[in-house]
Amino acid sequence: MGHGAIPSTSQPVALTAVRLSHVMTLVAWRARGAIVTFRQALVGLIMGMATSFVHATGEPPLALLATISLPGVKGRIDHLDVDVKGHRLFVAALGNNTVEVIDTEANRRTKSIPGFGEPQGLAYLPDANRLYVANGSARRVDILDGGSFAPLARIDKLDDADNVRYDTAQRAVIIGFGKGALRIVRTDGAQSAGDVPLPGHPESFQLERAGGRAFVNVPSARQVAVIDRAKREVIATWEVQDARENFPMALDEQGRRLFVGTRSPSMLLVFDTDSGKVTAKLPIGGDTDDIFFDPDRNRVYVICGEGRVDIFGTESRDRYPSEGAISTAPRARTGLFVPQDGKLYVAAPAIGASPARVLVYQAS
Repeated sequence: MGHGAIPSTSQPVALTAVRLSHVMTLVAWRARGAIVTFRQALVGLIMGMATSFVHATGEPPLALLATISLPGVKGRIDHLDVDVKGHRLFVAALGNNTVEVIDTEANRRTKSIPGFGEPQGLAYLPDANRLYVANGSARRVDILDGGSFAPLARIDKLDDADNVRYDTAQRAVIIGFGKGALRIVRTDGAQSAGDVPLPGHPESFQLERAGGRAFVNVPSARQVAVIDRAKREVIATWEVQDARENFPMALDEQGRRLFVGTRSPSMLLVFDTDSGKVTAKLPIGGDTDDIFFDPDRNRVYVICGEGRVDIFGTESRDRYPSEGAISTAPRARTGLFVPQDGKLYVAAPAIGASPARVLVYQAS
């Protein structure tokens, strides 16, 4: 029901159709091998119905704008990054050992770069026109020229190199890797500026722009580690209570809120970045791997591998009303929100006869 409209919310037949549609969708998830608990099924039903009401009363929060095919790309797709001025989207096709390059004006793939070993994280540096590619199985980060994509340098001995971020304040690239560390690399070369030890492998991490902290998901320790980037040390740890597998994260720095997604149970946790306390817990779809905060619309987008994006408003520090959910594709759990043009890109892997593709949504 992602893009269907109900003529009137007072018609019982229409409401019954909505309920049946979403029950059948949940059954289909189970048939594909997904584990759907009763609680998750109920949440999915409610969220799907909320989407229909949004469509019935006005514009949907996200509308499908384009579908960009990635023919020949097999396996899992991991994270994305963007060259805003150059109108290019970079996609880490982990299972295909390639990085896909997409023209965001023409909505088409322009290049497939081979030669990687399970690419997971990407960071594009616009000033230097460089693309950093973290390779999980190849244990390295490749630095490419952003024009020709020729290799310029390589950072070796980084087991399970994963998420990558560009720290504009420190003029450094930060890489999550191994059994527990962040590697800080100077952008004027590939020299290490030191490591920040962690109690487990780091998943998503976010950097303050006005402040000097980094927030790091450490799922094996069931915590969020808070790092002083100048001192390069952990200054606090926030426990992830009553939940496990805290993989994705998004930061609203101005609102002093940190959004953390967990998979067991499927929840969105909201941390106060002043106190480290959880101020809200919200049910979401299963298998989330990316979360984004939309500052212009005060929304949170949660990409879920169950095949949907959950959308929440942010009325206050402890009120996050649901704005519904949109249907995407099975196992589509990663993406990128580009605030400059209000677009959400969702990566859908190839499954059966359906090719790999990137779904492009316009926020309203």
